[in-house]
Amino acid sequence: MRIMNDIIGKEVLDNSASIIGKVKDVEIDTSANKLESLLVKKGGFSESIGISKNEVIVPFEMIDKVGDKILLKRTIDEAELLIKELEI
Repeated sequence: MRIMNDIIGKEVLDNSASIIGKVKDVEIDTSANKLESLLVKKGGFSESIGISKNEVIVPFEMIDKVGDKILLKRTIDEAELLIKELEI
C-alpha cells in the first residue's frame, strides 16, 4: 500500500519539536481503508548503534500533521500517558 511506503521511515516529533523516533510500521484497518496507528521506534544513541528495543504505538488521533516529518498533537510525556490510558 502506498501510504505505508510514504510513512515508514519518517521522523516523528512531539508538539515541542522533540524527536520521538522513526516510524517502523503502520497499522491499517483494511475494511475501512483507514490508518489506525503507527509503530514508532524511539530514537537516541541506542537506536543509532542498533540495540534499542523501545517502541511506542501512536494512535492516529494523536497525529497532528504529516509532511516531511510527522508532528504529534502533544509532547512525548503527554503522549505516552495517553497511550497507556488507551491500552487499558
